[in-house]
Amino acid sequence: MSKTLLDCGNCGPDFHAIRQMVSSHFGASVVQSHGVEDTLETLRNQPVDLVTVNRKLDRDYSDGLDVAVAIKSDPELSSVPVMLVTNYEEHQETAMAAGCVRGFGKLALKDAETRELLKPFLGSKVD
Repeated sequence: MSKTLLDCGNCGPDFHAIRQMVSSHFGASVVQSHGVEDTLETLRNQPVDLVTVNRKLDRDYSDGLDVAVAIKSDPELSSVPVMLVTNYEEHQETAMAAGCVRGFGKLALKDAETRELLKPFLGSKVD
């Protein structure tokens, strides 16, 4: 069965780059959301294997960590794995302290290490 990644807060080009990488390497589908409300609604209405959240949401430049905290503080959704998309280690540490798994930065999107981070949630590589 195909896995699903929910990507929150990335601009169009970054969303498409993530979608391309995930679909080509894992055969997973990628759905887009833009903030806390639509992310929680999507999680309540369809199965999602992993959520990636941009550190600064493209829609209004608010803090993406708020989305992660909202997911992790909801008893019905807290088991869904969440990764913060940021190049900054200090923000990764803050996200992990909030219950997220280690994420990746956009600069590392094409790196093998990023695919290894995604593999436990999206399955084996198809290439």
